[in-house]
Amino acid sequence: MTIKRETLRKDFPILDRKVNEEPLLYLDNAATLQTPNQVLKKITEFYQKSHANVHRGVYTLAQEATQAYEQVREQVAAFIHAANAHEIVYTRSTTESLNLVASSFGELVVQEGDEILLTIMEHHSNLIPWQQLAKRKKAILKYVPLTVDQTLDVHAFKQQLTEKTKIVALAQTSNVLGVTNPVKKLVELAHQQHAYVVVDAAQTVAHHALDVQDLNVDFLAFSGHKMGAPTGIGVLYGKSELLKAMPPIQFGGEMIENVTKTTATWQPAPWKFEAGTPNIGGVIGLGAAIDYLNHLEMSWIAATEKKLMMHLLPELQKIEGLTIYGPQTVERHEGIVTFNLAHIHPHDVATGLDMLGVEVRAGHHCAQPLMAALGVESTVRASLSFYNSIAEMDRFVYALKMVKEFFNHESE
Repeated sequence: MTIKRETLRKDFPILDRKVNEEPLLYLDNAATLQTPNQVLKKITEFYQKSHANVHRGVYTLAQEATQAYEQVREQVAAFIHAANAHEIVYTRSTTESLNLVASSFGELVVQEGDEILLTIMEHHSNLIPWQQLAKRKKAILKYVPLTVDQTLDVHAFKQQLTEKTKIVALAQTSNVLGVTNPVKKLVELAHQQHAYVVVDAAQTVAHHALDVQDLNVDFLAFSGHKMGAPTGIGVLYGKSELLKAMPPIQFGGEMIENVTKTTATWQPAPWKFEAGTPNIGGVIGLGAAIDYLNHLEMSWIAATEKKLMMHLLPELQKIEGLTIYGPQTVERHEGIVTFNLAHIHPHDVATGLDMLGVEVRAGHHCAQPLMAALGVESTVRASLSFYNSIAEMDRFVYALKMVKEFFNHESE
């Protein structure tokens, strides 16, 4: 597939703006992907032509809105290769999806003395819900450490799995280390112990094709805004039999089947988990974002971002005093580079880059246990996407060298 980058970038008007009188170089794609015109247009068309609530009215607008809302569920199922659309639950975010699994399914299967196995690289959203579940249930929370090259220690993962392990929760791709875990292999190992596997795919969904049936995961979560959709819309995939067994944790609206003064019954999954008026515009935007990614082709996106990393990582490794976290080879490093510059606070690095129009993130990246394991309090993170270019990688490296020179000069 041949795509002209100049044409592609026209889909994202924000990339043409200036920051501090410098051309914008957006490198915080792991936090949120920019939204293309095609998605914005689809959302606007919905509000201008078919805006109504879903699952409630028999009039034309309501039927159109409901049809569009449910059609996107079919799109999501096809996009991640789910067995059917009833395995797709709309939520507000990856965070809400993971909390839903912990608060509903976790309450069903975890008992006192059981074990919940996480990795040390988890985002807080895939850590705290399990931490709180373990406290409520008096269960044991365990963490898989890193290897010396700062990838997941698969040998330790095998050792920590026991017959008491009920839940395994892990990120497919780390939002800090830029490493993608061997999820399919880990799922096989977990299922051998009859444990259920919950995957945080927030950092994978816009970069690689997903096939939940091939991975055989029990649950998988991601957010729309990581893939060009609006904020406030997320997805939880769950195997049909597991969603069927789970009780809802929010009540009201069209998730209800029947109500008396003393009893209530629920709609089947996935609707029983979608209480109240949903983010209909967000769902419409999610469908448009999937269309956009499918048009580009996920294989093209993955190859394009790999080329960017193959160029960037070696150039960063040449900078004296710069420490890169995660794998040091481009083969293992996905489109996220997290680093520190010696004797310069990460926030100062990010502020200096912002003055040059380069937007990166600095902080603990919602992964404080990982920061502790790395022996740091915070880091700088640059994250790439398909609309970035080789020229931008060079500009980023040059800007980083300028920031380093400025602060080192100031300290003299």
